[in-house]
Amino acid sequence: MTESVVVTGYGVFNVFGFGADALRHGVFGGRSGFGPLTRFDTTGFRGRIAAAHPPDLQACELRQYPVLRRCAEAALEMAGLRTAPGAPVLIGTQGDHTVLSNWWRSKTSGAVPGRALPGLAAELPYRLGEELGLGKPRLAFQNACVASSDAVLHGCRLIEQGHADVVVCGGVYLVEQEFFAKFDSGRACARDGRVRPFDRSRSGLLLGDGAGVAVLESARHARARGAEPLVAVAGWALAGDAYHVVRPHPEGAGLAAAIRGALARARLEPAAIEYVNAHGTGTPANDPAETAALRRALGGHADAVPVSSTKGATGHMLEATGIVELIITTLALRDGQLPPTVGLTSPDPRCDLDYVPVRARPARLRRALTTNAGFGGLNSAIVLEAYDGD
Repeated sequence: MTESVVVTGYGVFNVFGFGADALRHGVFGGRSGFGPLTRFDTTGFRGRIAAAHPPDLQACELRQYPVLRRCAEAALEMAGLRTAPGAPVLIGTQGDHTVLSNWWRSKTSGAVPGRALPGLAAELPYRLGEELGLGKPRLAFQNACVASSDAVLHGCRLIEQGHADVVVCGGVYLVEQEFFAKFDSGRACARDGRVRPFDRSRSGLLLGDGAGVAVLESARHARARGAEPLVAVAGWALAGDAYHVVRPHPEGAGLAAAIRGALARARLEPAAIEYVNAHGTGTPANDPAETAALRRALGGHADAVPVSSTKGATGHMLEATGIVELIITTLALRDGQLPPTVGLTSPDPRCDLDYVPVRARPARLRRALTTNAGFGGLNSAIVLEAYDGD
């Protein structure tokens, strides 16, 4: 018999700050988090805008690990766990780029690079496990925009198969010079300093700060200790289409396969989905491809289900995107509010679904879908369900 999976706690950070109330104020409030980037020198870049948290935190706290740890502590506290000694730690991250920074510095100054460990992706789950008394394995997931979604999916597998009762999973990305330069030089960033998902005037993505940690548990384990689950993870799936190095399949083949796989695992028909939190990057290629994927996977129900992208508020949080958007979707289920697609004022005719423009919308929800996609044909889909104790 397989174990059902529930979420019992979370901690979250983005441009609007820490915690659920920051998401309610910013994302559900329809606010845009973009502004001039002052974290590093942007001289020479085409773009200088990001959804970066204002520098009112101490400098040491605007590094990835302190932010991630604060989210993990909040997640464990919400779950009612002082610690979880046997819990695997699964984190989506590329590391804090210290290794790269030191290497470039050594090339120009002749200095010997510092110790490698602090900059490696594997350091974050390792250190989190050591300092919070968590278990093993401690894994870093580095597959781009589905990294933290993949961490969640792997955690669900471990619980479903009886290998763990509790899993601590999440992801983190803070806007930094290395990836900012890559997206800027690749001309992927919005020219007007706004992310406009599904809008005819959209011109690209913008990066944003993000971190999130969720505590996953088997429903049996949560019941046994008297914990109240927030939502159930009813279904999940990954799929690849290998269509192009960076472009999505124009008909959304891989993402549609992931959605169908998640529905099949949840034993649900498309009509059971009442809201979709879309990947929605605001790039010319992604948004019509995602629209096509939803039509392929949901059939005629696609016209009836509300869909929104929250990246018009938060920016693209790369490895943290999946977990932060899962937490946003959890809030939508629990609060009865659909987050709006900020920046959508003039819909693209090719993006012809109900994209909840500009303002949040009240809705009583039982089941929601959250999707993510990444370079190289990576696609993930997760079905969340209001928990009824079964």
